[in-house]
Amino acid sequence: MSDKDSKTIGRDMEETKEYHRRYLRAVNSPVRREILRALKDADGSLGALSGATGLDEKTLGWHLSILEHGFCVEKEDRDGKPFYSLTQEGLVVDYVDK
Repeated sequence: MSDKDSKTIGRDMEETKEYHRRYLRAVNSPVRREILRALKDADGSLGALSGATGLDEKTLGWHLSILEHGFCVEKEDRDGKPFYSLTQEGLVVDYVDK
């Protein structure tokens, strides 16, 4: 992946540092890493992710917003409902906790 493809590289050093802080906050939580793993295997709907993680949808939504802010997931609307998918940065879950 080139720097141009990375969502965590900013226009200057300060922006890049901020992006890295957001990213590290997102992946530093065991709960959020579990959500990333669930996204690899489950449908990206709140219901499917709630079932895979055991989290209620409100708590799950809060964690997903942090993951989205940290460049790990992308959210899109499908039929008026949020649907989440992993980004390249979210795939770090393959290398953490092993």
